[in-house]
Amino acid sequence: MELYLAITLTFSLSTDAQFTHNYFNIDGCSDTEKESMVGSDGEEMWHADFNRKLGVNTLPDFADPMSFPGFYETSVGQQEVCKENLAVCIKAYKNPPEELDPPETAIYPKTGVELGVENSLVCHVTGFFPPPVDVSWTKNNVLVTAGVSLSQNRPRSDGTFHMFSSLKIVPGERDIYSCTVKHRALRGPLTKIWGVGEASAVRPGVGPVLFCGVGMTLALLGVATGIGFCIKGAATHNTDMAKQEKKSLQWTYR
Repeated sequence: MELYLAITLTFSLSTDAQFTHNYFNIDGCSDTEKESMVGSDGEEMWHADFNRKLGVNTLPDFADPMSFPGFYETSVGQQEVCKENLAVCIKAYKNPPEELDPPETAIYPKTGVELGVENSLVCHVTGFFPPPVDVSWTKNNVLVTAGVSLSQNRPRSDGTFHMFSSLKIVPGERDIYSCTVKHRALRGPLTKIWGVGEASAVRPGVGPVLFCGVGMTLALLGVATGIGFCIKGAATHNTDMAKQEKKSLQWTYR
């Protein structure tokens, strides 16, 4: 049995009476895992990559650049403190039963799906404790490793963690993808499936043509009705595109 110890430091910074920002620093360790991160309002800003022996700034490109001089060296020192505290806790509590929280998963495309156009599938794994989780992808029942990325384990307010994995895809008709998650709290692997079907993907350029095509058909029955439908269809299409762009920006910030 492997225990995971996390040391969390949280403080608030208020710019005025209406806005308060919560900053946090988390150092976690177990016999096999090491983790150190800095964040604000539940979002990661920086983490230590102990494999490459450097600090990684994870703010999006449009944010102001930030630097954390000496943070990586401090994180290395905190790991030694964390392991000492872990050993003390194990001895003091006589290795108590480990608390386990199983993960929940969801799979969805990053943007609107068009056949033959590169996209990304996102697998969100949340509510698990302790880290880590193991995530794997398949395409049409074949294991896929190229184009896969994993985020850091990120803390939630309830003490559990969440993380993201993404897979670059070029969707084709009837393609089936799956995201499989393994965690010690699960009795078996947890798999979510996403498929490319007629309802979930369109060919490039089909959307606007379809709207106007229907509008022209209605125009034969009534010019005013047909024109109004075309305008409404175009507005709906633009609104959907705006939502997709907003979702893409939100994912980029994560």
